[in-house]
Amino acid sequence: MMEQAYPVDHSRTIQTKLVLPPDTNHMQTIFGGKVLAFIDEIAALSAMKHSSSAVVTASIDSVDFLSSATVGDALSLEAIVTSTGRTSMEVYVKVFSANLLTGIKTLTTESFLTMVAVDEDGKPKPVPKVIPETEEEIRLFTTAVLRKEHRKNRALIK
Repeated sequence: MMEQAYPVDHSRTIQTKLVLPPDTNHMQTIFGGKVLAFIDEIAALSAMKHSSSAVVTASIDSVDFLSSATVGDALSLEAIVTSTGRTSMEVYVKVFSANLLTGIKTLTTESFLTMVAVDEDGKPKPVPKVIPETEEEIRLFTTAVLRKEHRKNRALIK
């Protein structure tokens, strides 16, 4: 039987969220935890699209807050499955903030998460492989092995 594989683009998921006053701190910028919740949600959606399965978050490997968003900004989140293991998927999420009045768009956050596909009993189940096609997808796919090694090493120092 041939192993199933999908192009990275198959998992691409895009969401837009409006930054509202309750989403912000005393500096009038969005709470990091709110952005994390958005990231976790879109990563799960992307992984579910790729695996046609329920998923759980195994780890949020890195979150880099590069700039902030303020009330009235539109957050645009984009997620793709960059590589897979037997039952796990690495998901890359980019978050942009856009001031809809000025048109200025800024990369605010980048994150890598590991999601695991699970069956109806909550047990891990195999996932399809990914086929990177664009330059960015190929770069993320080829560097995934280094990020996986980093996750393993991190587990050793606990």
